[in-house]
Amino acid sequence: MKWILGFYGIQIFIFLLLILGSWLIWDRRFKTKHGEQVPKGFIQTNEVSIDPTTQKRLVVYFNPETGERFYKEESNEKPSS
Repeated sequence: MKWILGFYGIQIFIFLLLILGSWLIWDRRFKTKHGEQVPKGFIQTNEVSIDPTTQKRLVVYFNPETGERFYKEESNEKPSS
């Protein structure tokens, strides 16, 4: 009986470890692509969207050398003309 419980205990532990590891990797990748300071080499595109979860306005920047995209958080207020 101990053998069976140990076997399934290790399986559950490995499963939880994989979930935690993937969550930490995803969170780090997400944070490096969003923010308030645009990294060097990125140019602004005409794309603007509203994040449905945070209701923040995101302006898209693009790095032509690497193909990466960066989403800059901006205020929801439209600029006055």
